[in-house]
Amino acid sequence: MLDRDQLVRALRTLPPAQRRVIVLRYLLDLGEADTAAELGVSVGSVKSAASRGLARLRVVLGDDGAPENTAHRKGTAR
Repeated sequence: MLDRDQLVRALRTLPPAQRRVIVLRYLLDLGEADTAAELGVSVGSVKSAASRGLARLRVVLGDDGAPENTAHRKGTAR
């Protein structure tokens, strides 16, 4: 199981923009549109930053430590 210190250290390896998106999307559970509005960027930028950030976290933490990329999150169109 992932502990808080591991998560914080892993998040610090991300560039600031990716880190903000990951925190808003997966820790605060905001949808893509809400995250984009909060950061003043496009939904596409949020999707891209989330994808890259999760990929990096998977490398740093191993596949079991990264948040799941779930399609059922609010604000996610699939």
